[in-house]
Amino acid sequence: MKFLVVDDSPTMRRIVINALKTFGHNDIVEAEDGQDALNKLLAESFEFVITDWNMPNMTGLELTKAIRSTDSLKNLPILMVTTRGLKQDIIEALQAKVNNYVVKPFTPQVLKEKLDAVLKAVGLA
Repeated sequence: MKFLVVDDSPTMRRIVINALKTFGHNDIVEAEDGQDALNKLLAESFEFVITDWNMPNMTGLELTKAIRSTDSLKNLPILMVTTRGLKQDIIEALQAKVNNYVVKPFTPQVLKEKLDAVLKAVGLA
């Protein structure tokens, strides 16, 4: 399964990637913001997107909306990993159709539980 990990923080990307590797996922590409991610999504094939919300150029929310409005990408599972933990933020992300939501800081176990829940919900588990 090929993952796209999107975060403007190289440290945060590394944390997510290291966690994914411990879960047995090794096909991972990084993007530093939503625009970089969208360019990669349009150029390559991915099975899962893990994105931050707060990023320059294009936010994770804008990226989610762009993915959902692109026919070839609209069913791509999206897990948002962000510091934005307010109820209104979570509602806004879910309205944009992210598949699940993780609030930073998080443990690898929480990431795995959310990831597994999305994979099960979309029939990939």
